[in-house]
Amino acid sequence: MRRTTRTTVTVSSDRGVFMISVAAELAEMHPQTLRMYEQRGLIEPKRSPKGTRLYSHEDVERLRRIQEMTNDLGLNLAGVEHVLRLEQELDRARRRVDALERRTTELQAEMTEQIEAVKRELRGGELVPLKHTRDIVPQHRMPPASPSPEPPPGPRRIPVERDGEQPSR
Repeated sequence: MRRTTRTTVTVSSDRGVFMISVAAELAEMHPQTLRMYEQRGLIEPKRSPKGTRLYSHEDVERLRRIQEMTNDLGLNLAGVEHVLRLEQELDRARRRVDALERRTTELQAEMTEQIEAVKRELRGGELVPLKHTRDIVPQHRMPPASPSPEPPPGPRRIPVERDGEQPSR
């Protein structure tokens, strides 16, 4: 009885593993089409030390998406370039929003912590209005209150200036 040995290898999805002929077959395209897409900047295969193009699983999926956009949606390559560029911008914006949301959460936690620290420092969060502190703090530690001028009796008039008129008094 013969024993079979199975070896499983896990390869990163962005690692170049397929030569151009294999990648073209997987994407159901002609190898020349892959070269043209590379010239246009639609795909960037890795290179071996000897300069051979090596396509990754992600590259093959991208080739399939390009083919879907051109064949099924009727886009030309300029349209495909535009769609791919917009998708990159959207991904960057999403990452930025995620980072901002994480930072907002951090700042909210810091503020809550600081508010709680201030409340603890103020003995349970009770603030005493300034006008009542004279009853609490001994007189010799507080500077004497300066007398404030008494406001004139009756309602206070505020001069109002209207377009083209002198202020009323």
